[in-house]
Amino acid sequence: MSDIPGVPRTLADKVCEQIIKAIVIGDIPPGQKISEPELARIYGISRGPLREAMRRLEGLRLIERKPHVGARVIKLSAKELVEIYRVREALEGMACRMAAEFMTDAEIANLRVLLDEHELSIEELEGRSYFQKEGDLDFHYRIVQGSKNATLLELLGSDLYHVVRMYRYQFSVSSSRPIRALKEHRQIVDAIEARDPELAEMLMRRHISAARKNIEEKLNIAIDLKGEKHG
Repeated sequence: MSDIPGVPRTLADKVCEQIIKAIVIGDIPPGQKISEPELARIYGISRGPLREAMRRLEGLRLIERKPHVGARVIKLSAKELVEIYRVREALEGMACRMAAEFMTDAEIANLRVLLDEHELSIEELEGRSYFQKEGDLDFHYRIVQGSKNATLLELLGSDLYHVVRMYRYQFSVSSSRPIRALKEHRQIVDAIEARDPELAEMLMRRHISAARKNIEEKLNIAIDLKGEKHG
């Protein structure tokens, strides 16, 4: 699905990428039922390529199919979300430690350029959100790549990758988190450039822990609001 030099992108590739973005930014929200005829109309695509795109989205765990119900966008429980963030904290902390040892100077310089681009994006959105495109345009993905560890890349760069992107984005909207997150990203790069594995790991773990606490806080507020409505 990602661009590979010399390999043409199919219609299913393009539509799949469009639907992934729509799910990640919440245009198609968690738990929403998927109507294939409606998607075919919106994206101007025939049912064949759309079904191929849907199969890919299911493989990426962004949608799930249930008998007699149909396809829906994945919706994680609060418990599942917190569990994922705790696993991310440990594994991405390890990846960051290894990146401080194995990333090249050129890779670190490119990471700083990426963060400058992210800063411009945040300014354009007036600090309301921090949307990172997938793969090489994603700070966290670059760090995992920089660890030079294939197992970590498989764990963090494929299974649940887009689901994590979805919740990272949606829980950063309308808060002070985007600006703080960018500052934390820059501190992490400073530690990697200083070749300080212990500091790099600590900063990444602290960064993901802060994101988890932000999610827990928003989930608790949502639960409280539901209680008030039913009370």
